[in-house]
Amino acid sequence: MATSTPRADLLFRHVSAERADVYRAIMNLFAAAKRQFRLHLRPDEVRAEADWPLDSMPTLESVQQALSQLAEWGNLASQPDTTRVSSLEDFYRARFLYRLSAEGEAVETAMAAFVKALARRAELQSVALEDILARLEALRELAAAAELDAAKVHEALRDLFTVFSSLAENAQAFMAGISRSIELQRSEVSALMDYKRRLIDYLERFIGDLVARSGAIGGVLHALEPSSELLLSAAARREARDVAPDGQDSGLDVLSEKLASWQERWTGLRLWFTSSGSEPSQAELLRGRARSAIPQLLSAIAALHDRQGGRSDRSADFRVLSNWFAECPDDGSAHRLYRAAFSLSAARHLALVCPDRDVAASTPWARAPAVQIHPKLRERGSLTPRGAPPKVRDRSQERLLLSARLREEQADLDAARHKLARGEPVLLSELGHLDRHEFGLLLSLIGEALSAQTTPDAPVERDNGDGLLRIRLEPLGPHTYACIETELGVFGGRDHRLTVWWSESRAS
Repeated sequence: MATSTPRADLLFRHVSAERADVYRAIMNLFAAAKRQFRLHLRPDEVRAEADWPLDSMPTLESVQQALSQLAEWGNLASQPDTTRVSSLEDFYRARFLYRLSAEGEAVETAMAAFVKALARRAELQSVALEDILARLEALRELAAAAELDAAKVHEALRDLFTVFSSLAENAQAFMAGISRSIELQRSEVSALMDYKRRLIDYLERFIGDLVARSGAIGGVLHALEPSSELLLSAAARREARDVAPDGQDSGLDVLSEKLASWQERWTGLRLWFTSSGSEPSQAELLRGRARSAIPQLLSAIAALHDRQGGRSDRSADFRVLSNWFAECPDDGSAHRLYRAAFSLSAARHLALVCPDRDVAASTPWARAPAVQIHPKLRERGSLTPRGAPPKVRDRSQERLLLSARLREEQADLDAARHKLARGEPVLLSELGHLDRHEFGLLLSLIGEALSAQTTPDAPVERDNGDGLLRIRLEPLGPHTYACIETELGVFGGRDHRLTVWWSESRAS
């Protein structure tokens, strides 16, 4: 009779159920019984041996209900208990033996691995560098032998990558957790400063070992490169012999898969200790990350020293100030406290002189004349910038160049104005060829005139933006066409009668 496999969500239901602490105590007991090779447990044994929460032992009926629920979810397997039957009544009473099911064992294994991963303290393994170097030396000796020993090669490679995987994972986790260690500020100050000093010593020692060992490991990897394919093939063939046939993959496919796996791990090891092209090795990146963490730790220690030195906390100051305001007997006292607390006094303490007249020291701040303060003084608290004064640069040549360009542009603009401001009406089609300055001035005048036009056929008259010229624009028939040739191209559109003259303010 086939049995259905429990759903994954039901197997983990006991973790978030209402009586989760009771369920976890029972499952912990069954996991321990599995490790002790006990075949099954009875409800009374569970009640007596489980580590119940809060020192409150549940009743036997409650334990039986919890066991039944866990069996229903699939975490436990049950079978009738007939060994303690002494009467017919006992035979017909429901008695069960419970053991950890295969699914429940998988759940407990996963949860144990999860808890272990959370509680693991990552570390920088200097000893692993020595082990990696020793196993690489052993591989070099095996590769130089007259006859290759596949068993020893496989053992050395397996140990090598086990140690290397542990080194890489722990280094990554440790460097990721350094930032959290740097930001740790809630412990006792003396203990925290001692911890940071020990952490700095730890980082410096690992950096020294990494510098000393990385070069030697990289040299051995370079020497092993010609024979690496032979070593990896020997290990792959030895592993492929133990793979059970499944009727789908041939032996050649299995061998190719094993060889590709070994080659991938070997490439990762080589890139970890040797640089490829412009990219630095992972060991160099780890060394740089560890070195950058030391100044951060020193800065954190300096900040703790400053905190111990008596620097005030702004939030605490505001809380004390709020209590002082609450204790003021009247509004006048509160206003005096406000002015004193936030320095709402005259600006004479900044050595600034009122421009109009001298003000007596007894003048209230609200009645004193305003004093202009430079924006830098408001932002920085001082007019002089921080640091060394900047070097004075001679910009006389740049100023002369800018002045020459401005004079040239002004001359071109004046010439264009004199050409267009004739005071006589002229058709756009009769303007002839215009240079870029004349054409730019014409476009600006036409644009300003058209912006004030109410209908396309209405004439318009107005001053330009700077008030020097006045323009009158009269549209001609809708079928007329004007074409103006310029340095920038050909401009065409409906023909207009244009009159430009100097305005009265310019003429005066």
